Amino acid sequence: MTATPVNSSPAAPSRDAIVEATRHWLTRAVIGLNLCPFAKSVHAKRQIRYAISEATTLEQVLADLETELRTLAQADPAAIDTTLLIVPHALADFLDFNDCLYFADRLLKQLRVEGTLQIASFHPQYQFEGSEADDIENYTNRAPYPILHLLREASMARAVDAFPDAAAIYERNQETLRRLGHDGWRAWMSRPAPDGDDGSDNSDDSE
Repeated sequence: MTATPVNSSPAAPSRDAIVEATRHWLTRAVIGLNLCPFAKSVHAKRQIRYAISEATTLEQVLADLETELRTLAQADPAAIDTTLLIVPHALADFLDFNDCLYFADRLLKQLRVEGTLQIASFHPQYQFEGSEADDIENYTNRAPYPILHLLREASMARAVDAFPDAAAIYERNQETLRRLGHDGWRAWMSRPAPDGDDGSDNSDDSE
């Protein structure tokens, strides 16, 4: 049992559909279940950049990642505080995605932004080490598409300081998913996003 698989339909989804699915996941799962207490603020302030990679190979993904890391590093945090790099056409296999994360960490060092930016990860097949593929706890990090989440270290530090129990987030999230269960997850995610979530954050509309 997985989240929506990458390119599961015969026709590839449009860019608008990809962003819409990602925003729905963000508002329903990440914010709606409070899996990340820091996400609501940047979403409400429209400081999230949604960038879609057209890459079909690891090398192309890394090239797009480099572009987005540079873009985020140079942007005004008030305009773009964080970036979701969505990869709908590559890295469908979770092992391949994990390989990409190794090279992504190397890229942070090569660009000399380690300590300034960091990368979190989400995937339709996400599986924590030591877990079974169908364990509900994996759904804390499952998303409609492979996603590289680019974050500012300074923003994360401020958010952690403002959240008194940040160290307990991982355990609390797993308990939330255990209470929900697979049927509850499907029912929760099938509902529309709350009113007012028009999704007009920063988007990369370039082809």
